[in-house]
Amino acid sequence: MPSDLVIVYHRQPYEEVVEDGKVVLKENKSPNGIVPTLKSFFGSVDHGAWVAWKLAEDPSNPDFERVIEIEDAYGKYSVSRLPLSASQVSEFYHITSKEAFWPILHSFKERYNYDPVDWPNFREVNWAFAEAAAAEAAKGALVWVHDYNLWLVPGYLRKLRPDVRIAFFHHTPFPAADMFNVLPWRKEIVESLLACDDVGFHIPRYASNFVSVARSLFDVGTVDRLQVPDKWLGEGTALTERVVPSRLSYDGREVAISVTPVGVDVSYIEEQARSETAIAKAKEIREDLGDTQLVLSVGRTDYTKGGIEQLTSFERVLEANPDLLGKVRLMHVSVSANRNMAAYESVQNEIEQIAGRINGRFGTFAWQPISLISRAIPFVELVSYYMAADVAWITPLADGMNLVCKEFAASRVDGDGVLVLSEFAGAAVELGDAVTTNPFSNRSMDGAILAALAMPEEERRGRMKGLRAAVHETDVRSWAPGTMTITRPEVAPAA
Repeated sequence: MPSDLVIVYHRQPYEEVVEDGKVVLKENKSPNGIVPTLKSFFGSVDHGAWVAWKLAEDPSNPDFERVIEIEDAYGKYSVSRLPLSASQVSEFYHITSKEAFWPILHSFKERYNYDPVDWPNFREVNWAFAEAAAAEAAKGALVWVHDYNLWLVPGYLRKLRPDVRIAFFHHTPFPAADMFNVLPWRKEIVESLLACDDVGFHIPRYASNFVSVARSLFDVGTVDRLQVPDKWLGEGTALTERVVPSRLSYDGREVAISVTPVGVDVSYIEEQARSETAIAKAKEIREDLGDTQLVLSVGRTDYTKGGIEQLTSFERVLEANPDLLGKVRLMHVSVSANRNMAAYESVQNEIEQIAGRINGRFGTFAWQPISLISRAIPFVELVSYYMAADVAWITPLADGMNLVCKEFAASRVDGDGVLVLSEFAGAAVELGDAVTTNPFSNRSMDGAILAALAMPEEERRGRMKGLRAAVHETDVRSWAPGTMTITRPEVAPAA
């Protein structure tokens, strides 16, 4: 059945679990990841489709079920699954996307490596996504493509289906031209994005960078610009922009540039925070802590997340402030992002070594300064820790948005708690009431966590009120693909 909305994302919209020797499809564990957020849009159309890849031992196997029908809490929709071999996945995702694109997007040029990239494979995979989307889309449908590993899909799709509307959303940072143009495929990538009707970003800075890159590579015509809303003009973040592009012209076409920060499901999180289970767990955590203050850090094991810099800051703080010994505990949750990549394994090893050193230097039989957790925590339990924490310490070196800090604010239905947030997280543009810090500065990092720990209640509550208002304003339920509307297109009746 042709679909009015086709979502193109590399992951499948469910988790495959083996039970009693059979593969069972289950809902994703986290309610705030991109997958459940995107699935929620299927309720706005008569029929939707999702295009993703699926690992296959033999992609040419004629018995592989390429399209399946799903019915879950989000409605009925099709899932078009592209069979990729293990080597294709490795080349497309772990090598090209993570070793070549990821470092450049986050401005880690020293970690960039394009020598092993198989660009023809990347093109082939993107072409397969475009073909599948073209096959699923109804006349005039909206095809919404997500993230950098599918950069070439819009250009291919425009050739296959010039009738469809194409939106693209970039979930990572988008760097300035002097960084992005390190990529040898820059013109091919950007020309594909210019085939969209709408290209979306989290914050004005990323949109401005994209237009700057496009103008460095092509004869881009008129660029319309708008004043950035006052609410995003805080002085505490390095990512502030005062003017944002809203539209450009290229090759006879108009391309909308939209800024739509992704949020979290605030009502769901608040519901969990008010549940008996979460309240009881939070109370238990606080009773175990006694008079000890809890600092909570949650993130993935990735060099962009600043886990190493955060732990070394905590070590300096304990060394310089012996009065804090036995009075503060850091719960550092660092969940492995890609177990198949040496770069992330190295980061995890260093995090474990530093945490062990700190506990060895300062810990006692009755008190350990750091609890290091390397597994994913069930969401309801995580909400309990958000509720119990005195401080959430979220300090990535670079981050497209960061939803953990928004989850923390949404969980604080009690109106208390302090958020320490890196000024290089996209969320810092919205969350002006956080204690912002520069994770590249020892003085800034150490001072921020000390200020948070010593902050009086009146200031804590005033800041949290502002944080919660900002998080409510960009609730995920109000998120949409920029200037594109998700409505059933009007098709003229057959003659």
